[in-house]
Amino acid sequence: MISPVKVEEMIKAELPDAQVQVQDLTGGGDHYQVTVVSEQFAGKRLVQQHQLVYRALQEAMSTEAIHALALKTYTPETWQNAE
Repeated sequence: MISPVKVEEMIKAELPDAQVQVQDLTGGGDHYQVTVVSEQFAGKRLVQQHQLVYRALQEAMSTEAIHALALKTYTPETWQNAE
């Protein structure tokens, strides 16, 4: 189990400019939906964007502290269009 705040901190450690929204999907602290907005995603394909986030959460995912992750990534420009 890992807190939503810790998930956000881990992502921001890898992507300091990121805006991060974390939602616990089950209340059990191991199934999350995460939205990340970062300028560092500019020019990267979706899979590359997701790899950056997975790298930040690698330890929590490898120990299964995070069992499931629904991930959405945006640049600030694409985020404005998504809202």
